[in-house]
Amino acid sequence: MPTFLIAFIVPMVIGLWAQHRVKSTFARNLQVPASHGMTGAEVARRILDSNGLHEVPIEETPGSLSDHYDPRSRSVHLSPEVFSGRSIASTAVGSHEVGHALQHAKSYAFFKFRSALAPAVQFTSNIWLLFLIGGIFLQISGFILIAVALYSVAVLFTIVTLPVEFNASQRAKTQLNELGLVPANESDGVKSVLSAAAWTYVAGALAAVAMLLYYLSLLSNR
Repeated sequence: MPTFLIAFIVPMVIGLWAQHRVKSTFARNLQVPASHGMTGAEVARRILDSNGLHEVPIEETPGSLSDHYDPRSRSVHLSPEVFSGRSIASTAVGSHEVGHALQHAKSYAFFKFRSALAPAVQFTSNIWLLFLIGGIFLQISGFILIAVALYSVAVLFTIVTLPVEFNASQRAKTQLNELGLVPANESDGVKSVLSAAAWTYVAGALAAVAMLLYYLSLLSNR
């Protein structure tokens, strides 16, 4: 039971707390108007253009907190409330996603590594659980070993994601400061949104590592 608590329940609680924090922080700062009067899309465009990335498009994508950068099409995708919003939250999220575009343009090492891992993660995420279940029910340790090895790829991806996300946020804050888009009295709001979002990735990494250790314990017991 203690092992199960560490591997599942504790990370789940941390993950739920992180999700609540990012949603509440985003919602609160979504109600605070940014003094520059620009939408999240306009802020993103301003940063992209100032860095010579005129060819990177900014598109609106459905959903809440669905914002992301697509390295395959080299495009920034912003949720409606960020794309059209003129708030502190819109500024923070829009600039963060552009941070990934800057990473791509400058060949940031961790960004390149994570992008290279993505196809492998898509493949392993569909089959590792089959090997795990088969290994447990059929009492075949080799299957469990394969499952753990495949799952390890996903764990590595979550760990590599941490420096990518933190660096994107740092690039966003630097760009906002250099372009004079965020005055001192609004910087705390931007930082709180970016910090809350970062915690969701930290929670995800902790959960993935904890589950990997749990599966390794199953394997050792076999």
